Amino acid sequence: MDNPSHSDQIKRINRIIGQLEGVKRMIESGEYCPKILIQTKAVNSAIRSLETNLLEKHINHCVKNAYKAGKGEKEKTEELIKIFKTRIK
Repeated sequence: MDNPSHSDQIKRINRIIGQLEGVKRMIESGEYCPKILIQTKAVNSAIRSLETNLLEKHINHCVKNAYKAGKGEKEKTEELIKIFKTRIK
């Protein structure tokens, strides 16, 4: 089974990297703690959005194809359960 392309996520990842670099600069310049925390929350939200997009693609491509082909349904279901458990923590 082929994997879906995630190349469309590169812009999003570069934006997250930029946000993290901004947080680093804020810390280096001694910025006020609450301002830094606001930015770290934005980074967390951006990463969460990236994860959600990747998960949606996984479900719509890999899981869907496994069920269509009648192969690996149990493994894909277990995989999804594991993913959801780690996301809830």
